[in-house]
Amino acid sequence: MPSNVTISADKLNRLIGTPNCPSLIDVRTGDEWAATPLLIPGAQRRPHKVPSEWAAEFIGRPAVAICQDGAQLSHGVAAWLRHSGISAEVLEGGTKEWLKADLPVVTAARLPPPDRQGRTVWVTRSRPKVDRIACPWLIRRFVDPRAVFLFVAPADVAGVAEQFAATPFDVEGVFFGHRGDACTFDVMVQEFGLTTEPLLRLASIVRAADMDRISASPQAAGLLAASLGLSRMFSDDLAQLEAGLGLYDAFYRWCRDAVEETHVVHAKRSEGRRTKLSA
Repeated sequence: MPSNVTISADKLNRLIGTPNCPSLIDVRTGDEWAATPLLIPGAQRRPHKVPSEWAAEFIGRPAVAICQDGAQLSHGVAAWLRHSGISAEVLEGGTKEWLKADLPVVTAARLPPPDRQGRTVWVTRSRPKVDRIACPWLIRRFVDPRAVFLFVAPADVAGVAEQFAATPFDVEGVFFGHRGDACTFDVMVQEFGLTTEPLLRLASIVRAADMDRISASPQAAGLLAASLGLSRMFSDDLAQLEAGLGLYDAFYRWCRDAVEETHVVHAKRSEGRRTKLSA
């Protein structure tokens, strides 16, 4: 019988990528991490021996402690978190069971080095439209929930990247940029190892909207229209990003849960009225 302080891999997987996902805290030992440098999407590494030093970072949001096998390390950390006033659970079976179930993981080798506060820092061109909102959404929901995004004038991207140890994206000549027929969102999905069916479906929509191939995806026109509308609503790029996260949350949930669903209520009503009139 499952413990009331644990969460199954299947249940946690359903939460990942949504705004309601708890903070995921990977507390594997250094040797365990070196043997398997893969992260459950959105997980952050923290040392298991000193939870009292970092627990305050996670106050205000539920948390899940993750160790290699779901045993002492994660249970001890979860207990410390609860002592700090955080609702904390343990991932059943830890990363071993997660990998055994073939659930998605992030390739840690592709993560940029964190800043002193443990956050990845990214920089791109100001006045985002599609890719430059889609990519931050992907990073915030699946890679680094605390990631920092700097929007600057195009001519300043390279200089800011160098001076502030930020990773440039969606500009020419950088690792996280367009590659042939692939947009930057495509590249990030592939490089981070997030090639799940819903994210690949979302990538096809983002690519079509971003690269003027609207006919390639029925949903792309709607995404482009909403993206351009947001760019007109907000003069502040960070405010636009925060609003855009909700847009991509909705598209992701459609890609994951609602592809086969249709809305035919009004069509049925119209058909019923036509039948009555002809009777």
